[in-house]
Amino acid sequence: MDTEAFEANLRKRGIVLKVFDTKEEAASYLTQAIKGKTVGFGGSMTLEEMGLYEKLKPANTLYWHWRQEMTGDEAKAKAYTADVYITSLNGVAETGELVNIDGSGNRVAATLTKHECVYFVVGENKMAPDLHSAIHRARNVASPLNAQRLHRKTPCAVKADRCYDCKSPERICCTLNIIWEKPMQVERCELILIRENLGY
Repeated sequence: MDTEAFEANLRKRGIVLKVFDTKEEAASYLTQAIKGKTVGFGGSMTLEEMGLYEKLKPANTLYWHWRQEMTGDEAKAKAYTADVYITSLNGVAETGELVNIDGSGNRVAATLTKHECVYFVVGENKMAPDLHSAIHRARNVASPLNAQRLHRKTPCAVKADRCYDCKSPERICCTLNIIWEKPMQVERCELILIRENLGY
């Protein structure tokens, strides 16, 4: 990947790129950048693998429905209106588009609403050459793996090979979001790219 070209493509879309060699370096940057804030977390194996919740907790007030400090619905509601929102992506196009697939839509919706900053934290395994490839990755790589992780009874979870566009009641890919430009209500948008394979 041509990092300079990728950064230029993001910059034209109002998105700032930060690149780190390791998840530890990325976590250190985020713990320095985010202090004294309310922080919402979107469901993400990348953030889980980084231990980011635990690293940010001493200096911030955090809301994540994956943690049992309040009900899931309460955490989602508070995350939606937090100062800062952090999540990952299912696919990132080198041309600059950011792709996420969601089930309930809480993670996607929260990336579009008013925050001081939205951070998208991704491993290099999420990268794809163009928008079509990024969508293909989100549907046929990330979604089956997440369905397996959640023990869903869907064709993609059973076969773990591709999206079947199923009509299963346990389907988790109910909405697709493509960010072409920094959302209007978000003051700052950063893509944190880590040169490791993280999450799905």
